[in-house]
Amino acid sequence: MITLDKPVYLTEKGRTELEAELAYLQDNKRLETIARLQEARGGGDWMDNTEHMLIEEELAFIDARIQEISYMLDHAQLIEPGNEDNQVDVGETVIIQTDDGEMEEYTIVGVAEADPGRGFISNESPLGHALLRHKVGDEVIVKAPIGELHYRIVALS
Repeated sequence: MITLDKPVYLTEKGRTELEAELAYLQDNKRLETIARLQEARGGGDWMDNTEHMLIEEELAFIDARIQEISYMLDHAQLIEPGNEDNQVDVGETVIIQTDDGEMEEYTIVGVAEADPGRGFISNESPLGHALLRHKVGDEVIVKAPIGELHYRIVALS
């Protein structure tokens, strides 16, 4: 969820993907949904029509997503990769070592692009937030529901 009091960090790729999603929603999905809504209204007593209500909900969801993407694009702060200060920051890729010796690689991104399954974690997530401003060799402790997790920063790129 995007909050209004924080910057919306986006990579160039993320901005391009959001622009494409916005164009698709505005130029295709919304128009198709409106056409389906008009068709459902023409199918008899639309006041009791469940299909009509479901299409209205879908249209409301599409409109809300259009507003959210528009806000993100209007307030985007572009993430520039590059690590001049050798500290973990938004846009950096960090390799960490867990207590049991496993290596994990994550790229710190804004909330809009977070996808932990693909290795993109939000700067607002517990791990992403804990890594910020640390350097290679630093030990980082993350407070999680299962307890404290310990990591060591191995590399930045």
